[in-house]
Amino acid sequence: MAAALLSLLLVPPVGLLAALAFLARPRGARIPIKGRHVFITGGSSGIGLAMAMAAAREGARVSILARNAARLEEARGAIRAATGQDVGVHAADVRDADAVARALAEAGPVDVLVCNHGVFVPQELEKQEMEEIKWMVDINLMGTFHLVKAALPAMKERTKETRLPASIAIMSSQAGQVGVYGYTAYSASKFALRGLGEALQHEVIADGIHVSLIFPPDTETPGFAEENKRRPELTNIIAGSSGGMKADVVATKALDGIKSGKFIVPCNFEGAMLAVATAGLSPQSSPLTAFLEVIGAGLMRFAAICFQFNWFSTIENWYAKNKKCA
Repeated sequence: MAAALLSLLLVPPVGLLAALAFLARPRGARIPIKGRHVFITGGSSGIGLAMAMAAAREGARVSILARNAARLEEARGAIRAATGQDVGVHAADVRDADAVARALAEAGPVDVLVCNHGVFVPQELEKQEMEEIKWMVDINLMGTFHLVKAALPAMKERTKETRLPASIAIMSSQAGQVGVYGYTAYSASKFALRGLGEALQHEVIADGIHVSLIFPPDTETPGFAEENKRRPELTNIIAGSSGGMKADVVATKALDGIKSGKFIVPCNFEGAMLAVATAGLSPQSSPLTAFLEVIGAGLMRFAAICFQFNWFSTIENWYAKNKKCA
């Protein structure tokens, strides 16, 4: 194996691309949306609502899940008005495994499961209450386990019946690719989703199910303004470099990535660079993207060190300035 890897480093670009075309796994697949059941959590607002609208426009049978029944009905009305399509609505808290299982049983077998739920409260770990940390982990991570566990048996049966590939899409965050000051608990809950997704892809690929991890930047959602009020000043300085995106733009990028069967789905240029920088041992079905990861790894590592230099310098300067003012 070592000799084979060494030989790859010595071949010209065309040879490397040919080798990667052979090696890239899992094999690429197109995930059809039209006429299939797309189940989206966090579907009453923000990215989830935008994804539900986009999927409905493409002819999918859409179901959305959220905690608030009234907001779900508002979302249903908005989707119907925008697309002419009705959607199924299910009120449940993703922290409640039994409630999630009941909602999925009511909705019926799913072809595309989008785990879009999530909460975010930025604060330094030392200052953040453990109850708040547990709340984030329970929703962002354990809620995803509850959904996948409940949906998977019927999804497997469904792929056998239809002989069409299915998808489990997990909404992470760019804070699930790189840790940032003030995001200790949130990043932990989002980094964990990557391990879940990588291992899960091994377990479900034989059933024709593809896993996608979506990494949006700051996105203009109803909760974003409230979250920003809690951000430490240093977090605003450091994370301010990641530009916010419109929810419908993120939804389009996410849905396109799902339909392409991509494992890593970035949502902007910065996210694409982060995807290369953090590719590691993640699955890769695209030989071209694998090629860019291989040749770009060294450059991206250098860029990452430059970013870390800037962030640590900012932290040092901020603390030095505030000590003088104290």
